[in-house]
Amino acid sequence: MSAPVEHGLYIVATPIGNLGDLSRRAEEVLAAADIILVEDSRVTGKLLNHIGKKKKMVVYNDHKGEAERQEILATIGCKIVALVSDAGTPLISDPGYKLVREAQVAGAYVTTVPGPSAVIAALTLSGLPSDRFLFEGFLPNKTKARGEILSELKPVKATLIFYENGSRLGATLADARNILGDREVAVIREITKKFEETVTGSLNELANRYASEKPKGEIVVVIGPPGATEPASSEDIEAALRLALERLPASKAAGEVARAFGTDRKELYDLANRWKAEGQK
Repeated sequence: MSAPVEHGLYIVATPIGNLGDLSRRAEEVLAAADIILVEDSRVTGKLLNHIGKKKKMVVYNDHKGEAERQEILATIGCKIVALVSDAGTPLISDPGYKLVREAQVAGAYVTTVPGPSAVIAALTLSGLPSDRFLFEGFLPNKTKARGEILSELKPVKATLIFYENGSRLGATLADARNILGDREVAVIREITKKFEETVTGSLNELANRYASEKPKGEIVVVIGPPGATEPASSEDIEAALRLALERLPASKAAGEVARAFGTDRKELYDLANRWKAEGQK
C-alpha cells in the first residue's frame, strides 16, 4: 500500500483455507489496524500469527447491543478498524452489515479489501453456468422449511449456490432433486485446502451417493439452472419416490416427485401403495 492507512472501517477478506491467499493489501491493513473485529478470536489469531502480528481483537456480531455498536462507530472515527470473518469475505452469510450501514450513515470512511470468497470460488470450480447465479446461504435444518425455500427457488432461471455440512448433505440433495428436478450439481469441498474435492453429476446421482456418505469439511453445493440435464429415467423417478416416502405420506410424496419430474401423480401414488401392500420400503 503506497499511502498510509487512514482512520476508518476496512472490510478485509481473509483466506478460506490456504493462508497463501492473503493479499498483500489485506496484510498491510491488518498490520496497521488498531482493532480487529472478529467472529472468533482463536481463528483470526492463527492468521495474525501467520503474519507475525499481535492485535487487539473484539468479537463482533449483529446481535451486539446498540450501545456497543455506537462505541465501535466512535472508534472508527479516530482509529483504524478492520472487520474480518473466520474465512473469506465478510458479510457473506456473516455478521457485519448493520455496522457497515451505520458507519456509512455517520459519514465514516468505509472501504473494502477484496479477496477470497467460497461462493465465487465454488462457482468457478462447478463447471455450471456462471452468467447468472443466486446465493442462498445455508438452507434450514428442518425438512419442511428446507422444502419451502427450495420450492420458492424452483422457477429461478439461475445457478443456485448453498453452503452445507456433511451430515445434512444427502438429505439436502434428495430434497433438491425431489423439488427442483434432476438438475446438474457440483459438490465442492475444502476449497484451497489439501483435500479439496469437486464432485459433479446429476442431483439423483449425488443424492444417492451422499445418502450414506457424510463428507467432512466445508461444503458448497452448486445446482444448475432448470433444463440443464436430460430427462430422468424410470429408475431415477422410483428412487426419488422411495426417498420421499421416508419423510412424507404416499399422497404428498407422489405429488412432490410428480412435480419435480413432470410425471403422473396418480401412477406414483398407486406405485407407492403397491409397495406398501407388498411390504416394500
